[in-house]
Amino acid sequence: MGWDAPWHWVVLAILVIALFGYKKLPDASRSLGRSLRIFKTELKGMTQDDQARENARELPVAEQPVPQAPVQQTAAQPAAQPQPTQQTPAPGEPPVSQG
Repeated sequence: MGWDAPWHWVVLAILVIALFGYKKLPDASRSLGRSLRIFKTELKGMTQDDQARENARELPVAEQPVPQAPVQQTAAQPAAQPQPTQQTPAPGEPPVSQG
């Protein structure tokens, strides 16, 4: 004899109803369903992470993406005004007047 007999399932159902009550069973089954759904999505996420890790191992070092440091933005500085150049006369020449 095993769990194949229908009367085993009937006895088990009666025990569950007697222990938990018929009012709490829908809430318990709903929370169990939510927990299984969360568990399923977590397992799927883990397998995707494993696949991404394996794909990263297969790429040669030259093809792997290089992490870059974030670019820091500096405040805009005003452009420097060009200074007028002063011409110096060669020795023996008169000074050049600008005007």
